[in-house]
Amino acid sequence: MKELDGFLGAALQFAAVDIAIKANLHNALEEAAKRIEASAKAEIGHYQPAAGPFNEWDQLADSTEADKARKGFPSDAPLERTGQFKESWEHETEGLEAVIGSKDERAPWFEFGTPKMPPRPVLGPAVVHNGEFIKKIIGKATVNGLIGGSPIHPDAGYDDLV
Repeated sequence: MKELDGFLGAALQFAAVDIAIKANLHNALEEAAKRIEASAKAEIGHYQPAAGPFNEWDQLADSTEADKARKGFPSDAPLERTGQFKESWEHETEGLEAVIGSKDERAPWFEFGTPKMPPRPVLGPAVVHNGEFIKKIIGKATVNGLIGGSPIHPDAGYDDLV
């Protein structure tokens, strides 16, 4: 019977580790999603340099700048007229999935461009800029779950990981 207790104890230990890893990874994904969302919002209104496979943003056309000026919108501020696009970004984390994006229907046009408008990617570069942070926080969450270290908590402040 002792051997069965050993298997039962091992099974319980593996279950506890599984729960800890999943909880830590969920919290780490939440933190990563917050970072990516904040980075995406911060890019809007400022010309962006190349990042990873994403090209730098082209200058706005003179006709676009003239139209913005006529309507009282800020000049030299790509993707920013009313602030609506910037405020449309959000994230949602459920289990081991995180979704980050904009609810603005124009977001794909901005990200990938159109025949008349060059791409001004926001989401892709936001992920690139946070790549090291994402690797570190996901790694830390996994290790802490395996060894029973302190859990990863959203909002705990992980600036030291960058």
